[in-house]
Amino acid sequence: MDFLKYIKHYPKTIQEQVHTLVDKNGLTKYLLSKYTNAHKCRTDKALFSYVNELKNSHMKNAPQLSKVLYDGKINVIHNALGTHHFVSRVQGSKLKAKNEIRVASMFKSVPQEFLNMIVVHELAHFKEKEHNKAFYKLCEYMEPDYHQLEFDLRLYLIHLDIHGKISEWNKS
Repeated sequence: MDFLKYIKHYPKTIQEQVHTLVDKNGLTKYLLSKYTNAHKCRTDKALFSYVNELKNSHMKNAPQLSKVLYDGKINVIHNALGTHHFVSRVQGSKLKAKNEIRVASMFKSVPQEFLNMIVVHELAHFKEKEHNKAFYKLCEYMEPDYHQLEFDLRLYLIHLDIHGKISEWNKS
């Protein structure tokens, strides 16, 4: 039952429902019925454009992004789905700021909705540093189904632990 580590903070009833779904081999079917196609942002350049569009449509006053890329060094189990960085440096008499978002490279071929949830989460950190009520309100502003997508992404991680990739998403 170690695969339930992604939902260990959820109520026992939810964990039991997921365990039953896994036992009946229904998890893959559930995910594929709800999320049909992988996103098209396969390169760092495409990801950068996608994230900037999302930022500009929801957070116009947020600082410009210096870099957005897929990072193969992000360990999903121990760290995160993605990371955000604020780097400030003094260059001569000016203060230079760099804002970066890195998404775990394992998310290069997941449904659009999952990529969107990860990006929304990392963008929200530019305004709200902590995972507090204001942070989640901002996430919901940018993605109204944020909480459901986060839960379903956790189900996807459970699926990966048990079965590996869902090949149907990789074909699109």
